[in-house]
Amino acid sequence: MYKILIVEDDNTIAEEVGKYLEKWGYEIKSVTDFGNILRDFGKFSPQLVLMDIGLPFYNGYYWCGEIRKISQVPVIFISSASDNMNIVMAVNMGGDDFIAKPFDLDVLAAKVQAVLRRAYAFTGQMAVMEYKGILLNMADMSLNCCGKRLELSKNEFKVLQILFENKGATVSRENIMKKLWDDECFVDDNTLTVNINRLRKKLEGEGIQELIVTKKGIGYSLGAFPVCGGKKL
Repeated sequence: MYKILIVEDDNTIAEEVGKYLEKWGYEIKSVTDFGNILRDFGKFSPQLVLMDIGLPFYNGYYWCGEIRKISQVPVIFISSASDNMNIVMAVNMGGDDFIAKPFDLDVLAAKVQAVLRRAYAFTGQMAVMEYKGILLNMADMSLNCCGKRLELSKNEFKVLQILFENKGATVSRENIMKKLWDDECFVDDNTLTVNINRLRKKLEGEGIQELIVTKKGIGYSLGAFPVCGGKKL
C-alpha cells in the first residue's frame, strides 16, 4: 500500500482528497503542523507528497526544497496559482507534476497513479526513518538534522538503522554485532566499541550530541534528549 502525505492548509480540500484517495487503497495522512512539515514527512515516510504552494509560515516551494535535501520521493503540486511562472517554479524546485485547482478527483487519482508508477516501477520504495526530527535516509545512507546532511559509512548507517528501528528500547551489543557482522564469534568485542565511538565523534563534529546512549553492561539506545546545533530536540 502506497502512503501519500497531503500538505494542504484548506481542511475541506485535504479531507475531500484524502477520503477519495483512500477509496483507491492509499494510506493517507494530512499535515497539521505547518511549521514542521519535515517531522510529519519523516514519521509517515510517504511514497508521494501532494503539496499546495500557499501555506502558513513557508510556501510549498520551500518545503519541496527541504524534502529534496533528504529524499527523491515524488511531489505533485496542487495550487490555484497555475500560471506558467508558478508551474515552471514548481518543476525547478523538484516537483514531478502540477495540478491546477479546482481539479477533478478522477484526474487527480490518474495523475497520482502515473507518478507512482514512474517512480517505483524499477526502483522500489524509498524510506526515511525519523526520531525527534532527525531523519535517517534509507536510500542514500545519510543522516539529516537541523538542515545538515551527513553521509554515513555502511557500518555507521547500520548501527543507526538498528537503533532507529528500536527507538525507545536498548539494543544489546550482541544483537548489534550479529547485524553488523554475520558471525560475531570472529569479531573482537572491542571492534563494536571502536565503531560506536567513531560514529559518535562524527556526529559530534556536526553538532549532533547525545544521540547514542550507552547502557552499561547491556548495549546502546537512542538518547531521550539529543542535541543538534546546541539545541535540545
